[in-house]
Amino acid sequence: MVNYLIGAVLLVIVSYGGIEAWPLMAGPSLAVDVPAENESFSDGIVIVQGRTARVAELTINGALALYDQEGDFSSTLTFPRGGSILTFVATDRFGRRVTATRTIFVP
Repeated sequence: MVNYLIGAVLLVIVSYGGIEAWPLMAGPSLAVDVPAENESFSDGIVIVQGRTARVAELTINGALALYDQEGDFSSTLTFPRGGSILTFVATDRFGRRVTATRTIFVP
């Protein structure tokens, strides 16, 4: 009976440790909602929006971007005529990175 109790306690401890360690093992995540790939912007003003999770730093084209406690970010950028590539990089506190790119066009 005591062996079963010890086994159950150990199972609970290991399960709890796995749940708490999941964010450390999962790494950063990044989802860019706006702009869509190959989207055209007639005035050159581009609003970017998306979500991050488990991130220590977010950059858009190398510049730091702000995000809130839920991981949502939004920024307004201006681009010259022609094609441009937006590069989003989310880095966690261990240096692991996730990158997303979007190609846009300003006629």
